[in-house]
Amino acid sequence: MRVVVVGSGLQGVGSAWFLAQEGCDVTVLEREPAVAHGTSYANAGMLTPSMADPWNAPGILGHVLGQLGREDAPFLLRLRALPSMIGWGLAFLAHSRPARHRVNMEKNLRLASYSLAVLRELRARLELRYDERTAGTIKVFRERRAFDAAVRRNAVLAQLGLQVRTLTADEAVQTEPALAGVRDQLVGAIYCPEDESGDARQFTGILARKAQEAGARFEFGTDVTGFERAGDRIAAVATTRGRRPADAFVLAAGCWSPLLLRPLGFALRLRPVKGYSITVPIGAWTPAPAMPVIDDALHAAATPLGDRLRVAGTAELAGYDTALTPSRIENLFTLLLGLFPSYAPHLDRAAASPWAGLRPVSADGVPLIGRYRYDNLFLNTGHGHLGWTLACGSARLLADLMLGRPPEVEAAAYDAQRAI
Repeated sequence: MRVVVVGSGLQGVGSAWFLAQEGCDVTVLEREPAVAHGTSYANAGMLTPSMADPWNAPGILGHVLGQLGREDAPFLLRLRALPSMIGWGLAFLAHSRPARHRVNMEKNLRLASYSLAVLRELRARLELRYDERTAGTIKVFRERRAFDAAVRRNAVLAQLGLQVRTLTADEAVQTEPALAGVRDQLVGAIYCPEDESGDARQFTGILARKAQEAGARFEFGTDVTGFERAGDRIAAVATTRGRRPADAFVLAAGCWSPLLLRPLGFALRLRPVKGYSITVPIGAWTPAPAMPVIDDALHAAATPLGDRLRVAGTAELAGYDTALTPSRIENLFTLLLGLFPSYAPHLDRAAASPWAGLRPVSADGVPLIGRYRYDNLFLNTGHGHLGWTLACGSARLLADLMLGRPPEVEAAAYDAQRAI
């Protein structure tokens, strides 16, 4: 089977790998000069079944409206983006009802647990190295109300089979000694031993090379400009480098997937949500964190990646704007020093690498995986803040569906054609 995959981030490369392994003739089309140049480039680096709950948690509307216009808001709505988000936004809010939110969290958690099992299998079989760590994650709290709410939420995760541990402030420092400088500010923490971390860009690059060894071809600097239809099938994609026919097509273009589908007359309920990161050298700083540390108050995280520390977070509804907003980057420096005051003497702002990227968020917070509208058109997108976490499981699920094999997870939960 000839397959064209559009997009070479985590989802596209993962799809290409699993399909090439099964003998498919795979071509990956990418407008950027290399793999993982979009959302996968400098994300938070965390693989977190513990964060399976979609962002549209109950009360999200009041939270966003209450912080409207604040540049330090964890979830910021830019008014200029509002007209393009009305339909998606109403569905997003509809799914914030407690019962719907709980169901969608369960869907994400099932796929996340499966995905980490697939990743661990790949890591062992292919001897992959991508600055990975398997020490878990720790989420710290400075406010009692937020901590108590997290304990109640984690009771739900535990019922669903995820390991979580509630820690006192002293236990938090014992678990992660880098938190010693803020011990007196903490009311508690949540430790999730099943979580992992690693450099998503490194992983994507390595897996792309493995896919090439299996026969997949990558065409960079190639924009997809349209689809050629033939009845109930797609015959080819039109690109800036010519026509590309195939037997099947996988759209794994993240936030750009709705734009590519629009000429076909489809309105995919998926919108970009902007996130920021800075990456700084750890240098001689000690003790540096051994695992990702998530700050509940600032809704951001600090993740050790080899000899670097990635500080990432915040969510901004700003359309397709990827510009670096200085105030949002400054928020991440504030988080870094607020979490680890001992790092201050080692901070060299000139050595920091700032970045902004767009997460593809579906209206219900669950990814879109599988056949879409045409017999041979498939989606693998909409993973939101869980793109790295869900990548390997999503790719294997998609390959199973395309090859007619029974998947190991319930495919209907992620059906790309479901009503949202």
